[in-house]
Amino acid sequence: MSTTAPTTDVTPQTSRSAVLTVSSVIQETSDSCSIVFDIPTALAKKFAYKPGQFLTLRIPSERTGSVARCYSLSSSPLMDDALKVTVKRTRDGYGSNWLCDNIKAGDPLVVLPPSGTFTPNSFDHDFLLFGAGSGITPVISILKSSLAQGTGKVVLVYANRDHESVIFADELRALSDAYPHRLAVIHWLESMLGLPTMEKLVTLSAPYVDSEVFMCGPGAFMDAVHSALHAAGMPRGRIHAEVFNSLAGDPFADHVVAEVSEADAADAATVKVDLDGDTHQLAWPRQQTLVDVLLANGIDVPYSCMEGECGSCACTVLTGKVEMANSSILDPEDIANGYILGCQARPISDDLAIEF
Repeated sequence: MSTTAPTTDVTPQTSRSAVLTVSSVIQETSDSCSIVFDIPTALAKKFAYKPGQFLTLRIPSERTGSVARCYSLSSSPLMDDALKVTVKRTRDGYGSNWLCDNIKAGDPLVVLPPSGTFTPNSFDHDFLLFGAGSGITPVISILKSSLAQGTGKVVLVYANRDHESVIFADELRALSDAYPHRLAVIHWLESMLGLPTMEKLVTLSAPYVDSEVFMCGPGAFMDAVHSALHAAGMPRGRIHAEVFNSLAGDPFADHVVAEVSEADAADAATVKVDLDGDTHQLAWPRQQTLVDVLLANGIDVPYSCMEGECGSCACTVLTGKVEMANSSILDPEDIANGYILGCQARPISDDLAIEF
């Protein structure tokens, strides 16, 4: 599938977005490439990131002007100098095909800052990592960061169709050579072993039930891994999965916060929000989302899609209760642990405390 490059405006639409220049494009496999960005010193803080996070790119389109697509960072902030995302073609996928066909060194792209919660809180333990196809992208960021900062062992189970479809094959080989006593890479090739099944994955996972698990890949693969881990006795709290959904809206457009009526203002809850080292005490009208409240008060809150589909605005309820219009991206365990989506949350309690 070939997609031509329409003329596009690369002026940032909001103060949240920025124009980054592509410094190089690396052909990883026949259907995937990595895009490396040059980050100016003035934007270094804005584009600081955690292992496992993603970037949202604005991709030009002749039909709609642009489309927004999220791509995981395959670089590690603890091991790599440059910021890099990796893109794999998907059947009829406009964004991935456009990037693979057209993007080149020197091109500008409008980008939102790093987002996402698929990232370890600590590297002070062992890791069991699962990736399938392009799902390796955020996983290798976590893998490299653990090797750079942690002291534990890392086991990667990486599923692909065949040898030719293995993304980062050379990099994984080099890392295995550099960390022979800490890193074990298990390649699962469908051409030789068939599809990964729950039964086979139980046997593979059982020795590592004390590890922290991060996984990313197609739905059927992740379902099999989830089932295998539960059967092997892995505690739910140690299992973390990354899920990407298509964004229906435009996260690059200005978000307009609706006016609050006098009645809603009078009935507002009170919330204490800890964000980026600052504490904010705010009135929270019950018809507004938490993101809307923060934006209305001039606070730079992380968000992207505003649809509850990307996880950029995930935060934790310390005290109080909220209701959410859409929380499908969160696992039941996440919700049980207090995680909420700021763009979907509205207060039930009169007093709340939230931490980003």
